[in-house]
Amino acid sequence: MRVKCVICDKIEKIDDYSPLAKKLRNRPIHTYTCEECFTRIEVRTKERMATGKFNLYRSKSEEDDW
Repeated sequence: MRVKCVICDKIEKIDDYSPLAKKLRNRPIHTYTCEECFTRIEVRTKERMATGKFNLYRSKSEEDDW
């Protein structure tokens, strides 16, 4: 399966029967990022978190005592 990175537009080939290929085929909302872009985003996010000014807004999960 040929996939295109949404950030750098690099075209790569992944195995047709891999879990990633199945996820991309069955759910069009999922997008593909190449390994270089993924690591670049990861490194820069960690740098921003280290500054202390990075806020990660997550929904609070309510614990059910039941």
